[in-house]
Amino acid sequence: MYELHSASKGLVSHGVTTCAGCALELIFRNVLDVLGEDTIIVIPPGCSAIFSGYGKETAIKIPGIQGTLESTAAAISGIKRGLLAQGNTHTTVLGFAGDGATLDIGLQSLSGMVERNENVVYVCYDNEAYMNTGIQGCSSTPLWASTTTTPSGKPTPSKELVRILAAHNIPYAATASVAYLTDLRRKVKKAKETEGAAVLHVQTPCPTGWRFDPAKTIELARAAVETGFWILYEFENGKFIINKKLKSFKPIEAYIKGQGRFKHLTAEEIEKLQAAVQQSYERFVNSCNAGQ
Repeated sequence: MYELHSASKGLVSHGVTTCAGCALELIFRNVLDVLGEDTIIVIPPGCSAIFSGYGKETAIKIPGIQGTLESTAAAISGIKRGLLAQGNTHTTVLGFAGDGATLDIGLQSLSGMVERNENVVYVCYDNEAYMNTGIQGCSSTPLWASTTTTPSGKPTPSKELVRILAAHNIPYAATASVAYLTDLRRKVKKAKETEGAAVLHVQTPCPTGWRFDPAKTIELARAAVETGFWILYEFENGKFIINKKLKSFKPIEAYIKGQGRFKHLTAEEIEKLQAAVQQSYERFVNSCNAGQ
């Protein structure tokens, strides 16, 4: 293990009232620790708004704003352009948004940001539903996962954000996991050093919305990778790089067992989900090997 750098220990206050076992806080602290205090942040409404705070109160010691749900990418683009107009080329501008604000309502402005190749960093923490407003399903909700708007299970698979961004020829994009913090921190550093747009898509287990024991957050996040449910990879210089290749798959039960959002699945449906996950993983590996 490692300690947060002493220069960055004070960037996020102690005692932030995230839910017990929430992966978001650990991700947030590590992202800011790597980026450092010379950072301006934009946070839209959502779970992470607890850090930007309200009124006169905030949980962070860097400048930033709480914007609108759909405009994070546009806001950080404007801030970066303003800094450049002042001759400031050193300050990192960070967008830190959830899955709904990224893959759904914010996808249009994110696409524009990447198309313009704005020199900013964008982090999507993906807890796979609109957790802040009642656990409604969204486009990152996995196949057959139960939410308040998909009580019998979502009938469609989730969007693949990094592959969407790859179609824009983004300089750098990557997935990450709270269970692999060294990998996450390396990717944040790489995103900071990228000349142009850089986006990280981080799976963020949510005990409240996924309905699991808060003590199991890291164990569950690791199982997501080991079962092939969540693939760790990067897109850089036009190529995909898989960071953790699987020689064998752990049974999907290692990931979904204990999650209330999957408890409605029958044995036959679990078997089909296992096959769907493995097929998706193998298709992705084959496409990488083919240079696609």
